Amino acid sequence: MKILAVGGGSGGHVTPVVAVLRELKSAKPNAELRFWCDSKFLPQARGVMNQFDESIQVEPILSGKLRRYNNLSLWRQLLRPVSIVLPNIRDGFLVLCGFIQSATKLWIWRPDVIFTKGGYVCLPVGLAARMLGIPLVIHDSDAHPGLTNRVLAKWATSIATGAPLKYYSYPTDISRYVGIPIREGFRKYSDAERRIIKAKLGFSSDLPLTVITGGGLGAKRINDAAISQARSLIEFTSVMLISGKEQYDELRALAPQGTQRFDLRDFVSSGMEDVLGAADVVVTRAGATTMLELAALAKPTIVIPNGFLTGGHQLKNAEAYAENKSIEVIDDQELNDNHTILTTVLRRLLNNPARLNQMGKLLHEFAKPDAAKDVAAMILRAAKKK
Repeated sequence: MKILAVGGGSGGHVTPVVAVLRELKSAKPNAELRFWCDSKFLPQARGVMNQFDESIQVEPILSGKLRRYNNLSLWRQLLRPVSIVLPNIRDGFLVLCGFIQSATKLWIWRPDVIFTKGGYVCLPVGLAARMLGIPLVIHDSDAHPGLTNRVLAKWATSIATGAPLKYYSYPTDISRYVGIPIREGFRKYSDAERRIIKAKLGFSSDLPLTVITGGGLGAKRINDAAISQARSLIEFTSVMLISGKEQYDELRALAPQGTQRFDLRDFVSSGMEDVLGAADVVVTRAGATTMLELAALAKPTIVIPNGFLTGGHQLKNAEAYAENKSIEVIDDQELNDNHTILTTVLRRLLNNPARLNQMGKLLHEFAKPDAAKDVAAMILRAAKKK
């Protein structure tokens, strides 16, 4: 059996694929597995995938995205030809090239089924799958469906969702709420385990640990706030800042030196579950996969949703978790205007153990531990229908 998985743009698209591929490998040891992603995220994707199985081919596909900004009206976007209109025209051409590239590669290799996890790279591959009659299983993580998934859903064999079906307009007869596949290492950590991991990471167990991450490619506003407040933060907490590669060199020159209380990393391709598991508090964007990983860890979390993304899907993700008070939310624009908000909220939470404990318990209620198995089963059923 030949199975192709597709996704890209962030670790939130790749790490769930690894979880699903692990289940597929267990069910079908002789299956030939491949993974395609966008070229921008290729190095990170290969790093994550190689930690699971170096034999899996990871290949780039040409693609592009439609730039639509949630905070700008259509007319204001049209008045920005350099930053929005022209890039959209260029990326439309890339999608066409990616479609031709995908169709050629699929015709040569001919997988039995294709699993698309999300990201604009899935569009040309999904369209090529439709043309060639290859079964397609899609997974939609966000509470607000993206454009690519809305298009591909018209021809999907099966659809898995990360949020309850009430948030989607997908056909109910082929859709199933499964949650988001996460790697098996994401689980509750005991206090003893956390102390051991903190020591391995170079942090003292005498101080709480705050892990700040903007995802695989980083988040500039969060990075800028964390660096500007670093010296204030390390007065009451150790900090690991995972910045992404693009801004790493700039931040390294500004980071506190000569202290074990601050650790700057560009990317973590292996052991992210230990890093997050050791934390007393995590500061992050509202990416759907990250939120479900933190739910499995029962981790107190401060969420800073990116309001600029299409459809405001991170804002809607954050609202879903904030509804039962399982997270603390900081407005992205407010943080950009006043970096001290980060220090204020962190200090308040770390001084309130009861609230931290409550947040962890409430967030853990969202965990779906069987998501990877459920998605793998959907993929195998789709392959059999062929």
